[in-house]
Amino acid sequence: MILAWILVSTFLVSLISLIGIFTFLVKEKQLYRILFYLIGFSAGALIGSAFLHILPESLEKNSSMFVFSWLIAGIVLFFFMERYFFWRHCHEEGKCKVHSFTYLNLIGDGFHNFLDGMIIAASFMVSVQVGIVTTLAVIFHEIPQELGDFGVLIYGGFSKSRALLCNFISALAAMVGALVGYFIAGAASGFSSIILPLTAGGFIYIATSDLIPELHKESDLKRSTMAFLAFLCGIGFMAVTKLFLKV
Repeated sequence: MILAWILVSTFLVSLISLIGIFTFLVKEKQLYRILFYLIGFSAGALIGSAFLHILPESLEKNSSMFVFSWLIAGIVLFFFMERYFFWRHCHEEGKCKVHSFTYLNLIGDGFHNFLDGMIIAASFMVSVQVGIVTTLAVIFHEIPQELGDFGVLIYGGFSKSRALLCNFISALAAMVGALVGYFIAGAASGFSSIILPLTAGGFIYIATSDLIPELHKESDLKRSTMAFLAFLCGIGFMAVTKLFLKV
């Protein structure tokens, strides 16, 4: 019975990744106007998620040396993957058809969703009530993040349909994490101790190395200012969820 609750809850969380489907109702020109601001919001959300959620949680259970060592490892890992696995030569005036940060974002989000699944599973093993509250908290947290992720994929060169599919596949990692959390509850805690700072390192790398530099390419002062405000809103939203969605 508990396993059914866990699987249904994580599947509902995974469906949040399809929020980008609403963009099919938006005209192409309007979509690309807001995508730039979604990049700013997503960069802020990644920074806020890493420093306000993931790292504090990791530091509660592990030494600072352990956490920051794996944080650095996460940055190095994502740097390595971008340089040797996803890097592409750009021939069209420095522009790539698909930017490497899109793949990195999917991997980082997959790690994050995997952890969400583990957290949901652990909460349901405490009680159904705690599990439901935790699931709602994750859903509220995921809505803006998944919309931002969808924007990153579109901005990076994915088509709408491909972005939806890849985002959904990445989101299904939550169900895998839930099964891991349910069947190997004891070992899962040690595994999550490594994955948490590793994911934070990946988020920091994507935000600072890929997304923020994209914002700097805009020369129009008004659009740049709006993107910066969107960046602050991304950080602010993560701060609000930290204060009001404690479970």
